[in-house]
Amino acid sequence: MKLKTLALLAVLSICNFANAQEISDTKFGKGLLNFTAKDSSFSVKFAPRFQVRTNAMWDHDGDQYGKAEYNFLVRRARLKFDGYAFSPKLKYKIELGLSNRDISGANQFNRNTPRYILDAVIMWNFYENFELWVGQTKLPGNIERVVSSGNLQFIDRSLLNSRFNIDRDMGFQLRHKTQAGDKFLIREKIAVSQGEGRNITEGNLGGLQYTGRIELLPFGTFESKGDYSQSDLKREATPKLMLSATYDFNQDAVKTRSNLGSYMFLSDGSLYETDITTVFVDAMFKYRGFSVMAEYADRDADNPVAVEADGTATGDIVTVGNSFNIQGSYLFKSNYEITGRYTTVNYDAIAGRADEDQYTLGFSKYIVGHKLKVQSDISYTERAGEPRNIMFRMGFDLHF
Repeated sequence: MKLKTLALLAVLSICNFANAQEISDTKFGKGLLNFTAKDSSFSVKFAPRFQVRTNAMWDHDGDQYGKAEYNFLVRRARLKFDGYAFSPKLKYKIELGLSNRDISGANQFNRNTPRYILDAVIMWNFYENFELWVGQTKLPGNIERVVSSGNLQFIDRSLLNSRFNIDRDMGFQLRHKTQAGDKFLIREKIAVSQGEGRNITEGNLGGLQYTGRIELLPFGTFESKGDYSQSDLKREATPKLMLSATYDFNQDAVKTRSNLGSYMFLSDGSLYETDITTVFVDAMFKYRGFSVMAEYADRDADNPVAVEADGTATGDIVTVGNSFNIQGSYLFKSNYEITGRYTTVNYDAIAGRADEDQYTLGFSKYIVGHKLKVQSDISYTERAGEPRNIMFRMGFDLHF
């Protein structure tokens, strides 16, 4: 009887909700929910998104091809909330990840819990062109990493990014911009963070991480923040260029890739620490459907080989070396795009890893910009002393 009563209440609730629905003036790609309080004391936009992918890979050595490996996955599934609180000068962003790759990484330093939180940051425009960011979000690192995964022109980011990026962390950032003349814009970004990456709850394990970035836009701002979105979807009527550089210093880092990678444990359960420095130089150019992005990364460490107190190597080594990535594209008026990318990674000999060269050709169809698109790419990868690899990927993106 109780079950029937609950079912009846559920049906009545659904019917009442259906009768209470209103037609919204929002549209696809602008968020599933856009709400502003009647007294303008706060606003919230809710925008879920997901990406589905299929991958196929083959290794080959001369005329011999290995068995193909196939993979189907939900690469990303995320819930994003942003808006302002109390005043438009006090903005916020919350982004949660639900896919297995978003939440994986449980360990004793985050209480062995899923890592749901991607971003939870407050952004306060406290004085003129100064903004203070507090919380967890992306550090001002290489441009490819700061571009949202929903605004990429390939299925995923390059080898440079996967080997050397500095990703998200918890701390604070100070951001400022200066207008020099009619068009020339200069942006400065400084961050101080924990240095161990996102969702670390058990305190700072090594030192702090310090990041500084400067961005020069000699021809003015890009349309619709196109400097942090791949492809020239707005077809810039005049040339737009951003030149940038980042310096990152992670003091007493305890992971193999600065604030990413694996922890470097010693036999007594403590952690090996070393200072790690990462430098990025990058550029973004767009004009009339043409788009070019280039970036260089270099990472070094004071003592990259982790050792015990007696000098015995533990087997952990910091990923040190450098990489260069360049990609260019043209967007046709039909909103089909063809894109090419070349990435090379050169590891220091002490890292004990094979150098890599990757060539990628991509095709995209933008149905509603980056909010609704179908993409595919094929990559050819060479690694010194290893079989060559061919990888084909296809994906579908839906962003409310």
